Amino acid sequence: MNDAFTLDPRLAGDTHVVADLALSRVLLMDDARWPWLILVPRRAGLRELLDLDLDAQQLLLDEIHRAGRALQRLHAVDKLNIAALGNVVAQLHVHVIARQVGDAAWPQPVWGRGEREPYSADTVRAGIDALRTALVG
Repeated sequence: MNDAFTLDPRLAGDTHVVADLALSRVLLMDDARWPWLILVPRRAGLRELLDLDLDAQQLLLDEIHRAGRALQRLHAVDKLNIAALGNVVAQLHVHVIARQVGDAAWPQPVWGRGEREPYSADTVRAGIDALRTALVG
C-alpha cells in the first residue's frame, strides 16, 4: 500500500482547499447554497472512522469542532449537519454543513438537491480567507 496521502479526485474537483490542520485537510464545497466544509484526514488508505486510532479519532473530533465553530462565527446557523457517509467517495471524509431553516433543501439533506451553484472567484477567495481566520479563533 502507498503511504502517501492523496485526495480523492472527486473531492478535489468539487472543492477548494481552505487549510491543513494537524490531521485534516479542510475543504470548502464549491456550492454557494450552503456553507459546507469537508475534513479529510491526511493519511493514506482510510475508509472508516474506525481506521484511525483512538488518539487520531479524538483529534478529528477536535477539528470537526473547530470547523463547526468557524461556520457558526461566519454564518447564521440554525443547525450543523455533521456526517461521514462515504457511499460515493470511499475515502474517509467528514461533512460539516451550516444549515438555515428555509435554505434550498430544508429540512431535507443537501445531497442531490437541485443544481450546484459554484462560488465566483472573488467570493471563494474572500470566503477562504475568512474561514482560515475563523479556524484559528
